[in-house]
Formats: sequence, structure tokens, C-alpha cells
Amino acid sequence: MKNFVNYKWLEENLYKDNIVILDARGELSDTRAGQELYDKGHIPNARFVSLEEVMTGEISEHGGRHPLPDMKKFVDDMKDLGMEDDSTVVIYDDGSLSFAGRLFWILKYIGKEDVYVLNGGYNNWVRSGGEITESSPFVERKEDLSLKINDDLKVDMEYVRNSIGKDSTTLIDSRSYERYSGEKEPLDKIPGRIPGAVNYPYDKLIEDDFPSLAEINEYYKDLKDSKEIILYCGSGVSATVNYMFMEEAGLKPKLYPGSYSDWISYEENKIESDF
Repeated sequence: MKNFVNYKWLEENLYKDNIVILDARGELSDTRAGQELYDKGHIPNARFVSLEEVMTGEISEHGGRHPLPDMKKFVDDMKDLGMEDDSTVVIYDDGSLSFAGRLFWILKYIGKEDVYVLNGGYNNWVRSGGEITESSPFVERKEDLSLKINDDLKVDMEYVRNSIGKDSTTLIDSRSYERYSGEKEPLDKIPGRIPGAVNYPYDKLIEDDFPSLAEINEYYKDLKDSKEIILYCGSGVSATVNYMFMEEAGLKPKLYPGSYSDWISYEENKIESDF
């Protein structure tokens, strides 16, 4: 697969000079959880990346619960972690893929090549007998990391609003069915969905095990004829899992980073609900 590496590959390449390993673990309900998990044990040579402090920008009236960071600052943060244009980057989280996917997408958005996610994440690494450590690696800051924004990967609220009702666009809601339908909403103040969206829960493909390419293709088969696919979730985090898998299936989705939490910040925007 083009976006993922497995346990064996990482084990064989763990200490190569050009490998940058990023630990993106965390919990949406606890901003300290990621650092605490890292401190208790992580893959050797891994550097911790916080969702809140590195992958999220300043929260304001609009932009959602996890707005994108300032990209110049983000690139500077990656330089501090030893990343450069020639680095091969491997990202992991606990295996749910959403935090790793967020970091993967941002790196792709700034134009970084050779970026991968560890399938099965840290939990599978431990189950497989992988080496773990509590020691943080010595990291030398690098200066040769380019910023080449790929605008083809992102759309904003106005673009989504103007796309509603167009046969050429498929809007994908990556949240659970309960949140998509409006039955439950644990995080945002208004339950429901963006009008016209269809539901592809981000975690469906990894319910049992990491999917094969055939299983990925089967899951997205009804989207093969879509001229344009726009992804959203609650705040632009878990939708990136669909982004990675859709790319594996040969699709070219775009992300609405502000997602549903940004959409409902505009009073004039309409909401659909089954309840």
C-alpha cells in the first residue's frame, strides 16, 4: 500500500538516519493524554506530536474545534523534530488512525513526500513484540524542509455550501451513524449533518483488522464514478482516515478541515437530521 507500512518494515528500518518516526497518540477528551502515553513508553526514535499544540491552530468563532495550524509554524515545528525534505516519515497512533491521519494529511498538504502511517499503530507494535522505550531521542533540528501548499487537498465552508445539490460532488460524513443521523451528538452543540451528505464511518474498515486492498476497494466501490469527493467529520481529524483509505482505492478526495463544527458556527447554514 502507498500510504501505510507494517510492523516488519518499521522494525527493519527503525534506526536508519533518514527515518523520522512521529508518535501522534492522544485523546480528544484529554489534551494531556498523548504526552503521558509517550512518556510511559513509545517506539524507539519516535518524537511526540501533540494534536492540540502542533496539529491545531488558534480557535476562534469559525474554523471548527481543531482549525488547521499556521503552516509556517507547523513546518518550523517539524524542523525541530528533525524533519527535512529527504526524510522518510512514519506516523503512528494507537491504531485508530485518526490522529495519525490528521498529521499525515497536514504533511501532504504542505507538500511533504515519503509519508506513511504504521498500520495497527502502537498497540499492534506492542502485541508483535516490538521494542519500546521511555527515553526520548536526541533530535537535531533541520533547516531543509519546504513549504509547498497543495490546495487541491482542501476546501472551505463556502466551497462546501456551493457544492450542495450538485450531482458532480459527493459529500462524505465520516462520523458514526449515530452522529450522522442526529441521534447523538456528544461534542457539538447542534446534532445532525451537512445537507446531502452520505455516511462512511471512518472506523468501519478497521473494526476487525487492518483491511486488504480488496476490502478497501469494495467499501468505496459506489464512489468510483464520483467526479469530486469532499470529506468531513466533527473537526477535521477522523475524516483523514477515509482520506488515506480512499487514496488507496484510487480516489482523490478533498478535506473540509473545519468540518461539522465549523459548519454549524454559521447560523445561516442548514442542517439535516433524522430526528
